[in-house]
Amino acid sequence: MITRRTVAEKLSAYLRHEIALPDLVRWAETAMMEGEFEEKDLDAIRDVVSRLGVADVRAFGLMWEDCEAMLRSLGFTVHLEIVAA
Repeated sequence: MITRRTVAEKLSAYLRHEIALPDLVRWAETAMMEGEFEEKDLDAIRDVVSRLGVADVRAFGLMWEDCEAMLRSLGFTVHLEIVAA
């Protein structure tokens, strides 16, 4: 079952560089074809997953602002921490 938390975790993993964009896109494409979405937040989940599925197309891309907006539509906020390397 794909929930809003599932999608937020995938997007967060991408933002933390734990998964690459092609992997995120592949997951989203598979989820759209084969996944079962939680009914409660169906519209928001489906909108975000479908958007992630085309993120590797130049015309769509995936910017920080896009990620932040998608997470917000799922009911999450982003907190960024900058630390010295």
